[in-house]
Amino acid sequence: MKVGGKKYRTIWVAGDGGAVEIIDQTRLPHEFAILRLGDLAAAAHAIRAMQVRGAPLIGAMAAYGVALAMRTDSSDSALDGAYETLLATRPTAINLKWALDDMRDHLRNRPRGERVGAGYARAAKICDDDVAMNEAIGRNGLALIEAARRKKGGGRVNILTHCNAGWLATVDWGTALAPIYMAHDAGIEIHVWVDETRPRNQGASLTAWELGGHGVAHKVIVDNAGGHLMQRGMVDLCLVGTDRTTRAGDVCNKIGTYLKALAADDNGVPFYVALPSPTIDWALSDGRSIPIEEREGREVTTIRGRTQSGEILDVTLTPEGSEAANYGFDVTPARLVTALVTERGVCEATEEGLRHLFADRAAGDKR
Repeated sequence: MKVGGKKYRTIWVAGDGGAVEIIDQTRLPHEFAILRLGDLAAAAHAIRAMQVRGAPLIGAMAAYGVALAMRTDSSDSALDGAYETLLATRPTAINLKWALDDMRDHLRNRPRGERVGAGYARAAKICDDDVAMNEAIGRNGLALIEAARRKKGGGRVNILTHCNAGWLATVDWGTALAPIYMAHDAGIEIHVWVDETRPRNQGASLTAWELGGHGVAHKVIVDNAGGHLMQRGMVDLCLVGTDRTTRAGDVCNKIGTYLKALAADDNGVPFYVALPSPTIDWALSDGRSIPIEEREGREVTTIRGRTQSGEILDVTLTPEGSEAANYGFDVTPARLVTALVTERGVCEATEEGLRHLFADRAAGDKR
């Protein structure tokens, strides 16, 4: 995608060939900043502090985190240590473990002298594969948007999305936003309802920034407005991403997704979930078994914004002494998901549907 006319991915190797550079997402939308990461600790902090976020990008960052660790110490103990350090950063997104498993398996039986180069090459491949998968998701999801347009006899297609599942959540293109970008580029009139996505406001700060930069019409709404819009016939379809999907089709996504799915079901609005295959957890059949990240309460009690003078400040929203619970994700049962949109096609949110598309992965083939 482009920022100010320049093409960017969300993560890349620095020009000197050693460090890794990222877009610091905690600075958006008010400042576009590039952050240089030179070692394992910096990579782990970037994931934990959400300087990078989104399941596919977390996986890519973890892969490069292992590569960075090998520059300092390429021993087996260092490889295992990097694995454990990065695995502990965010518990919910399965792409993190998937990428770490891939990197450790790829490097384990290589001579120590080859591990740095092999680590960077493997991380680059994970990134390239992510871009290709997301582009394919875009093409497959585009067909659903075209179908929605035909169903209403033409005109504008109104899509509701939650959190950020755009190119900032991946290496490029995005998952749920990839079909939207392709529809817009194909000349389909698109309008996106952007949930603000409290408490970190990934919708208001990141999705709105992305869509505006691409020229896609959108409006930011408070999280609880979606049901009202669906009741009024103002939403043609919902399109969201996921951080982990069970083999039975249960979907774990940013907190609040479940409520949107319930409202969509009650109002007959299609509810689609876009995901690359590394987001499927073939070991789990019940979404209630997915570990739900609990983040610090300060994310709920404070908010960051820009004042009229241009200063970026954190302000307190709640009374002194009021504690806050901050669950990062919820689980949408498969019965509420109209279909899953993957790089290999669209399928029912069932084990049979996923196995039909990914028989090789279901059998244990990681790649």
